[in-house]
Amino acid sequence: MKPSEHALLIARPDSTLVGVLSLPAQPAATAVVVVVGGPQYRVGSHRQFVLLARRLATAGYAVLRFDYQGMGDSSGSAVDFLAATPDIATAIQALQDRVPQAKNIVLWGLCDAASAALLYVQQTQDPRVTGLCLLNPWVRSEASLARTQVKHYYLQRVMQPAFWSKLLSGKVALGALSGLVQNLRTAFSAAGPAQTAKAPFQQRMASAWKDFSGPILLLLSGNDFTAKEFLEYAGTDAAWSGAFQHPQLLRQDLPDADHTFSNAVAQTQVENMTLDWLSTHTGGHKQTPPDRSMA
Repeated sequence: MKPSEHALLIARPDSTLVGVLSLPAQPAATAVVVVVGGPQYRVGSHRQFVLLARRLATAGYAVLRFDYQGMGDSSGSAVDFLAATPDIATAIQALQDRVPQAKNIVLWGLCDAASAALLYVQQTQDPRVTGLCLLNPWVRSEASLARTQVKHYYLQRVMQPAFWSKLLSGKVALGALSGLVQNLRTAFSAAGPAQTAKAPFQQRMASAWKDFSGPILLLLSGNDFTAKEFLEYAGTDAAWSGAFQHPQLLRQDLPDADHTFSNAVAQTQVENMTLDWLSTHTGGHKQTPPDRSMA
């Protein structure tokens, strides 16, 4: 029997969130909340979240994908990932109200939704959240962006003979070189002490990651500056030291994938990896092949 889908209106004190619950006939004890990142809504880029939710539901997992307040069809004032904790908490409760057997919750998030999931865990210590699936986490800072651009863009360009040929012929503006110099200064300048009592969000993400006792699935795209920036940041920032030695971390790299895993091959890989991880680490249902007939 194919899973059913149900529109949910999730009440909050100052807004109403709109979500879609993909519900198997016999839901597993583990359910998934898809946290939506960036200025988009519950469908996701190229229907990514729709396809993922239906695939997971076909395998037996209840999945809720929802709009932050002020985004998509949800009312209220718009919030970004730094202020998403109340919305995530409300969504988790709504899922458990509708699916009481879902005792364990996995947060699944791409880009700044992965960051929001970690910040939720750091802020709430919610025992219902027993797993995290994080894709290309967002750790953007001025220095980390500059380091990533220097390492993965400028250095590659200056190693190409065609670049110097264009420069000497005047086809490349000197502004390109000044951009490199500016990025080098920003990338390798010493960071000053924090000026606020609250730690930067990247450090709070690291704290949540290292303190989390459940399994973490990390999916990284090979063709994506956000993923490269995350690796650069986590590899150089003291707060992230030892993070990749988390005892329950599974890291999977998809070398040819872009930021949103936009082609069918990458989309299916993400679904397969998510299902394999869920069944291995949560004692969930066996994997099923993708069914696009509902899409």
